[in-house]
Amino acid sequence: MKVSVGLLLMLLMATVVANAQDPGSDTNTLRLPNDSITLKLDNSLPAPTRVFPVRKLILPGVLIAYGATSIGNEELKNLNKEVKEELWTERDHKRLKIDNYLQWAPAAAVYGLNALGIKGEHNFGDRTIIYGLSSAIMSSAVFVTKKFSSQVRPDGSNNFSFPSGHTANAFAGAEFLRLEYKNVSPWYGVAGYAVAFTTGYLRMYNNKHWLSDVVAGAGIGILSTDLAYYLYPTVKRIFVKDSDKRSATIAAPFYNQGVVGLSLVHQF
Repeated sequence: MKVSVGLLLMLLMATVVANAQDPGSDTNTLRLPNDSITLKLDNSLPAPTRVFPVRKLILPGVLIAYGATSIGNEELKNLNKEVKEELWTERDHKRLKIDNYLQWAPAAAVYGLNALGIKGEHNFGDRTIIYGLSSAIMSSAVFVTKKFSSQVRPDGSNNFSFPSGHTANAFAGAEFLRLEYKNVSPWYGVAGYAVAFTTGYLRMYNNKHWLSDVVAGAGIGILSTDLAYYLYPTVKRIFVKDSDKRSATIAAPFYNQGVVGLSLVHQF
């Protein structure tokens, strides 16, 4: 029986939005009164708990597990083909390029909201390093997985289909937006996840990724940002001993869609 792609995508969206709307999923956060672009870092961030919260592994773990299982599962492979037929084969259309830009929108919104005077959880320096860590974790995971999974794209262009890097980047940004503004309004997170969902849909609409690629990419993106928030206090203590007396520079490498770069924040 043919499965409706609309129903499948609605279920995925409902799952990730539920995660985005959960105001109790992160505790012990600190609202900072000063949010200047002077890159001044706040050393009062709480230290991470000894163990990464198990609840944060559930949603991304399920999404990643689904994607990984699809590589060797014939039923899930057939589902991928059915989704491709419904979105691409049976509906001839031109490819859109908006997903190349839309993937960055949730993260950009964090800085845009701050520029409008809507304060988030962290100042410019802290938030930028957190996002750099998230990008480094996400892009490294995507790059390594693509290299070793060697899954052919739906359009046959190459064998770097699994997982979707665009989707991972979009969901990492959506989780970043949610965590920065969850105490202001949960709707910022919902909006970010809606954009991320649209990015994933467009990757399939453009015949560049299978459904399983998009699902796994979403899980990687969410988990990367959650890990970045968890690890940052420790990373900060390593690089910054006394922010009032010395400068500090923190760099985080990233790889995205064939582009290698370096996220750099310097405290003067």
